[in-house]
Amino acid sequence: MKTAVEELSPTRVKLTVEVPFEELRPSLDAAYKRVAEQVRVPGFRPGKVPARIIEQRFGRAVVLEETLNDAVPKLYSQAVDEADVFPVSQPDIEVTKIEDGEQIEFTAEVDIRPNFEVPDFSGIEVTVDSAAVTDEDIDQQLDGLRQRFATLAGVERAAAKGDYVVMDLRAEIDGENIEEQQASEVSYEVGAGSVLQGLDDALEGMSAGDDKSFKTELVGGEQAGQEADVIISLKQVKEKVLPELDDEFAQLASEFDTLEELKNSIRETARRNKLVDQVVQAREKALENLLDKMEIPIPDSALKSEVDARKHNLDHQIAESGLSRDAFFRLYQTTEDERFAEFDTNSAKAIKAGFVLDKIVKSEELGVSEQELTNFVVRRAMQMGVQPNQLAQHLADNDQLTLAMVEIVRDKAKSVVGDAAKVVDTDGNEVDLKAIYTEINGEEPKEIADDEASEQ
Repeated sequence: MKTAVEELSPTRVKLTVEVPFEELRPSLDAAYKRVAEQVRVPGFRPGKVPARIIEQRFGRAVVLEETLNDAVPKLYSQAVDEADVFPVSQPDIEVTKIEDGEQIEFTAEVDIRPNFEVPDFSGIEVTVDSAAVTDEDIDQQLDGLRQRFATLAGVERAAAKGDYVVMDLRAEIDGENIEEQQASEVSYEVGAGSVLQGLDDALEGMSAGDDKSFKTELVGGEQAGQEADVIISLKQVKEKVLPELDDEFAQLASEFDTLEELKNSIRETARRNKLVDQVVQAREKALENLLDKMEIPIPDSALKSEVDARKHNLDHQIAESGLSRDAFFRLYQTTEDERFAEFDTNSAKAIKAGFVLDKIVKSEELGVSEQELTNFVVRRAMQMGVQPNQLAQHLADNDQLTLAMVEIVRDKAKSVVGDAAKVVDTDGNEVDLKAIYTEINGEEPKEIADDEASEQ
């Protein structure tokens, strides 16, 4: 087989592949066998029709078509390997010459990863957050614990921001009650930011037993997007009561006997988390710094595919939320145009990062062990709330194990870039990532640190 490469642009090539007919022999034999199984010829059992009879009855062209359908995709893959190009799209293949018994020729136009060199990234300077744990950090964690163990107590006063209320809700359009737009005994924190615009403003100042209506746009159901009158019947107002910070609270909220022991534990956990954050920041910022130094053209097809995938995921999220499109974007305090603009920017950045990390994977000869793949599946299953075996089977059934391995080796490549950086914190102190690995993880610092960092 002979392959010629023509560069159509920095991100697209045309391969011209010439193949001696003898190299098609396995596919030709397989084609005769498939055709023999498909046709019915009197006097011959299915699958036992001789080649000469097939050609006499159905013509040589039928067999050649089957042969090329089988052979060309394999030959294309072989040509890609020989030409040392990295396709990022499906090829446009055209068979341009068939000389029966002599040779065939086909062309394949395909978008590729452009050629580029990764500059020296050793000593890239990055600044990460300080790992110093402050009293404010401890107080913030304690406040979070107090919020979790807070109780609600009924009050005889008007509702204010931060209170919880119990209410009935219903909606009317032109005075007609909408059955699917009503709910009873709804518990809600005033000021939480409901997607139902106007609800928080209406609730503030209401007391138990009050009724109030306000106009708003419905966010779900068949009437989503229509203006309606929403009627609130307030049944209860409750205020949050936080537990006192003392030894009794420490025993309630943790395994510790005293508040001081609880604070020490929080301090140690906070320090560990901040150290892991430093690792994550170092890797992300070092890679970003490296990418800023490089100009890499992005294939249009790759960019379109990435943007379309993100838009598809967004559509799925909106459908799963049960909200109207406008209400969904209001909930996340953004707009569709803003989200799409983010998709364009982030997609180009992600593709560029993938190109660079893949180059580093190859140059550093990074691979994936069976244990690393198992660890990845277990972590991802925990994040998704499913059983690891279930996720592993899903990945295998949907041919996604390769994608998982790509993600693992790219994370490894990112750690190579981060580890080569010169890292300081916001206080001006030098940060030794290897010392962090050792402090957190002991004898196998790097691999375990990678696991923890990927969860951040």
